[in-house]
Amino acid sequence: MSAVDPTEPAVPPASSQERLKLTEIFLSLQGEANAVGWPTVFVRLTGCPLRCQYCDTEYAFYGGQWWDIDAILAEVARHGVRHVCVTGGEPLSQKRCLVLLRRLCDAGYDVSLETSGAIDIAEVDSRVSRVVDLKTPGSREMARNRLENLPLLTARDQVKFVLCGREDYEWARDMLTEHRLAERCDVLFSPSKSELAPRDLADWIVADRLPVRFQMQLHKLLWNDEPGR
Repeated sequence: MSAVDPTEPAVPPASSQERLKLTEIFLSLQGEANAVGWPTVFVRLTGCPLRCQYCDTEYAFYGGQWWDIDAILAEVARHGVRHVCVTGGEPLSQKRCLVLLRRLCDAGYDVSLETSGAIDIAEVDSRVSRVVDLKTPGSREMARNRLENLPLLTARDQVKFVLCGREDYEWARDMLTEHRLAERCDVLFSPSKSELAPRDLADWIVADRLPVRFQMQLHKLLWNDEPGR
């Protein structure tokens, strides 16, 4: 690995087709979705085409280092845990992410992918649990939602809404019904930090008896927004 120009695009050198640009690899507790609480290795890829106004990982937009996929697998193995989460940024913005996901599954890990929902998920290995965002009006990136992904979701997957207020909640509730999301997979509703009181969101879900899972991000409760945690 070597330092790179932070403005360099996430395109690997022509001499290597088995590399990815990474911001970090670290061991922590999974803070959300179905694997919440499990010790998990996070592989954070660099780069994202979206600019959600509440993003908490802007440091992953640029920079990073090139890693051979073999080196990524070796670093994951060094931590000695079963769960691996590939995240970003937007990991699918690097095409070789699909290779990494397949190889992690082949190695026997319980693999999840955190994706913005703006990129086609059809080619993601079927063994991967795909955690797919649906961007709300409050995110300012709603136009980037790739709704063609929704029919591809299975019981292994999850849809996540980060909600900034009552308007977002009502929009998400309508999407839940229109696309019958709870019949496809688990649906997660999360309050955007500092924009929506968790208690308010919890009360709305209970009042409407929505078939969704309320969640707060465990890692933020424990470590705030500290990178690498």
